[in-house]
Amino acid sequence: MRHLAYVAPPLEIGLSMIIHTLANARVGLIGNPSDGYFGKTISLTIKNFWAQVTLWESPTVQILPHPVYDPLEFDSLESLESVAVRDGYYGGQRLLFAACKRFAEYCRTHGITLDRRGFTISYDTNIPRQVGLAGSSAIVTAAVKALMRFYDIGEREIPKAVLPNLILSVESEELGIAAGLQDRVIQVYGGMVYMDFARDLMEGRGYGEYVPLDPELLPGRLFLAYTEKPSDSGVIHSDVRFRFRQGDPEVVSAMREFARLADEAREALEMRDARRLGELMNANFDLRRQTFGDAALGAQNLEMIGIARALGVPSKFPGSGGAVIGLFSTDEEGRALHQAYTERGYRFVEAKPAPADEGSHREPNPEERGVPARALPVGHRGRIQITREER
Repeated sequence: MRHLAYVAPPLEIGLSMIIHTLANARVGLIGNPSDGYFGKTISLTIKNFWAQVTLWESPTVQILPHPVYDPLEFDSLESLESVAVRDGYYGGQRLLFAACKRFAEYCRTHGITLDRRGFTISYDTNIPRQVGLAGSSAIVTAAVKALMRFYDIGEREIPKAVLPNLILSVESEELGIAAGLQDRVIQVYGGMVYMDFARDLMEGRGYGEYVPLDPELLPGRLFLAYTEKPSDSGVIHSDVRFRFRQGDPEVVSAMREFARLADEAREALEMRDARRLGELMNANFDLRRQTFGDAALGAQNLEMIGIARALGVPSKFPGSGGAVIGLFSTDEEGRALHQAYTERGYRFVEAKPAPADEGSHREPNPEERGVPARALPVGHRGRIQITREER
């Protein structure tokens, strides 16, 4: 069960002086993973999961560790081992650090003057870790949005179509994480977006063609199932990325086919053709399996796809693995899916598409921010104080 652990600013900070930004989890509806290979995708944000960043002015620049995801104090050595096995060694604090560094560098090199005010920045998230829902990029996106608001920087200084590139550079260039633009585009734009990353666009102007679509075009309901024992999605990308760069005909052809599926899915959405969209989602997974191979995809991922297909429900990966997304239409189908996944130990939710403003600059409401916890002192390395289970 995921928890939110909200760290409240000091009580003397007025509410009007506190910046809250939010970025929703992303699901790739079709075309992924071709976004990193000059392809095309359609992606959307969902309300179920999000990352939030809180920022307020302070005498110096301080990056607060998350009391759960960036622990440096444990009840015992056994507890330390358990946390390391479950969450690995990389929390969100490094993402904030890299985001602040990259933001400052971008502004300096582009002639954007920043004043010398200090700030304190913290984050929270309920996005399941390492299951391909863009949890890391959500933290970075929310952080960059917060910095832009703090320094009063808008689209004139950093155009909306360019902002995803800046966000991507935090992970790809600062932290060496394999990733594409899809996640950052949808978390900047919100809602549902058709994205064309054609080589001539990317190499010519540096960003793709991004066309917002109405999430209401979805001709059915979406489910999301995921494992609570994930793997690192960056590893799954590695071999195919190398082969693409080497001009491997099979991989190059596959990425073109992913792009074609995205174009056809856009037509299916505009016609509200659920049957055709489902066929294209299944084709997307089949092509991914053929390109990456079963060993790279892993037994759990294949089982999750198999569960949906056994019930006649189209499904595919929303990201790099660890979760599946599918299209269903009736409550009866939903109940059957829920039972099938939970009986095998997977988590299951109906994915609720978020409108465009959910993924842009809306501040999280008090319930989303969780119950305010006592303000943590500077340099605090303690344990979680107040938590709220996800719904």
